[in-house]
Amino acid sequence: MAFAAQFAGVYLNFSPADATSRQGKLAAFLAEGMAPQLGWDGNGKFAAVAIQPYDIKADDANNAVVSVAFQSGTRRMLLSVPIYYSGDDAGGRFVVSGRPAILPAPAPADLPQVAAAETDDVAEAELKPQMEGFFKDYASGDAAGLQRYLAVGASVPSFGGAFTFGGLQDLVVPVGGATREVEAVVVWVVPGASPSADAGADASATGGRIEQAYRLTVEKQGDKWYVKDIRGAGRAVG
Repeated sequence: MAFAAQFAGVYLNFSPADATSRQGKLAAFLAEGMAPQLGWDGNGKFAAVAIQPYDIKADDANNAVVSVAFQSGTRRMLLSVPIYYSGDDAGGRFVVSGRPAILPAPAPADLPQVAAAETDDVAEAELKPQMEGFFKDYASGDAAGLQRYLAVGASVPSFGGAFTFGGLQDLVVPVGGATREVEAVVVWVVPGASPSADAGADASATGGRIEQAYRLTVEKQGDKWYVKDIRGAGRAVG
């Protein structure tokens, strides 16, 4: 699948100015006797990014069709690539064995609704200032400050100043015991480029804000909550 993805990176990017270079690069993938530009007439332009292996369907031990996902402009598409594998006894080599085909990518799956769990407003009010303090130090990399919010024996690496805490957008605390799985939506302030005299209205020269969702395991010890673990949140509910 990696071979097909590498091939797609060459095949899907073309313009008249790069025709000679493209032909030379394609030669490393094509079977002997195949058209050097593999069907392209030398006109027009096409560009693809975010190229990743998507699927493989084997016809037999040596032949398969590999699908590669890619992005071109606003469109997400697939490239179907016929591949021949020589087998381990013949060096374990690959070659493109036929013409590729560009296909539309499948539409996003329909996501069914999931009922939200019953929430604990009292625990949420207790946790909110703790979470705000935790995420502030989690972003800044203040190790001593961060330790104040961690449960005994817990160890959590920080961002070390890569982001700045911009606020706690949402906190969902389900009903439960002394240990809970909570979800927090946090706003990170993303640093912009270094300001310059001619930055003008360039949005990249100023900090941006981005919302991220986390799932945390928290534990109540005495009258305070402490973080035992943090990871990415699952699917949204409600």
